[in-house]
Amino acid sequence: MADVTVQDGLAEIKHIIGVASGKGGVGKSTTAVNLALALAANGAKVGILDADIYGPSVPMMLGLPDGTRPQVEEEKYFLPVPAHGIVSMSMGYLVTEQTPMVWRGPMATGALMQMLNQTRWGALDYLVVDMPPGTGDIQLTLAQKASMAGAVIVTTPQDIALLDARKAIEMFGKVKIPVLGIVENMAIHRCSQCGHEEPIFGEGGGQRVAAQYHTEVLGSLPLDRLIREQVDGGRPSVIAEPEGSVAQRYGEIAARIAVILAGIDRSGGPQITIE
Repeated sequence: MADVTVQDGLAEIKHIIGVASGKGGVGKSTTAVNLALALAANGAKVGILDADIYGPSVPMMLGLPDGTRPQVEEEKYFLPVPAHGIVSMSMGYLVTEQTPMVWRGPMATGALMQMLNQTRWGALDYLVVDMPPGTGDIQLTLAQKASMAGAVIVTTPQDIALLDARKAIEMFGKVKIPVLGIVENMAIHRCSQCGHEEPIFGEGGGQRVAAQYHTEVLGSLPLDRLIREQVDGGRPSVIAEPEGSVAQRYGEIAARIAVILAGIDRSGGPQITIE
């Protein structure tokens, strides 16, 4: 890796927020993208880093065509790619959709740190990091090197997802990064024909985990086909229907995170130590 310090790319970023989950398939990336857009809709300057080296999805979710590449400055800095009022960086901009990343852990973490530190993010209020699922090398490297202000845990009410969410919370506890709260996806299914609502993946799980770890449920999202269709089409809910109920829920989550981070700032900031 080139001789680039963390300060090169991150010096002007006020808050780095990790969006994490213990397992895949819970809507973490959808949450990260909509959260970044909701923070921007509230007037903040926002960037998003797609830290899933093996399965980058942020470019597609932002509606950027295959083949989009970041500009390069001074032959060593990337300029983040703009879309919908935020800026982004992803391995998806550096390879094609058909290119598998057949890399061992050190290679993947090295590439991630280059994207993080060698991107000219500029002055940002928030950098949202869409972390890969699990608690492996990449997650620990980010937690240790990125000086995150806090983490948001995404889960579903399903017992197996909640078990893995606990593992993610435990990981952040070990590296002394505060968990800002939990986002519960697929909480309620509403029948499009009769309007009947049913918690098909269970209910109350997010609240129980939040109580166990002395955090809070930031918000719940329904199991709604439209959320998936909008993000797959490159226009996430916050952009596609800014006045809709789903966008409002993401907006409420973003506002709550901003309040929590402002409180951390007033108390002197989290003490991040590595054991």
